[in-house]
Amino acid sequence: MVVSEPQAVAPAEYRRVMGHYPTGVSVVTGMTEGMPVGMVVGTFSAVSLDPPLVSFMPTVTSGTYALLREAGSFCINVLAADQIELCRTMAAPRRDKFDGVRWTASPFGAPRLAGAVAYVECRPEQEVAAGDHWITLCQVHMMETGRDASPLVFCQGGYGEFTRAGRADAALRDYLTWYSDFVM
Repeated sequence: MVVSEPQAVAPAEYRRVMGHYPTGVSVVTGMTEGMPVGMVVGTFSAVSLDPPLVSFMPTVTSGTYALLREAGSFCINVLAADQIELCRTMAAPRRDKFDGVRWTASPFGAPRLAGAVAYVECRPEQEVAAGDHWITLCQVHMMETGRDASPLVFCQGGYGEFTRAGRADAALRDYLTWYSDFVM
């Protein structure tokens, strides 16, 4: 059996094909020099249950990550489907992106963005170089849900939301109950 050498995948083809895989949208936040710092990531992932570990993968050229990596702790804010504008604000490469953004300090000092679906409080454990990205591995110290809402997802160049059939059924049931009470 003859095995051919793998061909290099062009960056445009890589991006096109991988764009068919939906990703959640999160904002990693921290405090650096007394100022809030945050960046949008679509590469947040659960890694290990025991010990509890998560990861995210910023690009090596990210100026925001250069600031954020100096923070002693992070808060991963899982955005809700109705937070597209917040996502766009936090994705901008500006130092003042927190102006006008509602947030509170987490128990570990990192910004918690108001209205997020979930919060994962963690501390960086290890950073691994992986091509044009870092793999930032973090130890989870605390986590909780924020509000009951569909998460924001990104797929094929656009934002959307994921809804479970059960969630849609419950919403329809609530509407029908409201409507029957309204008509009666």
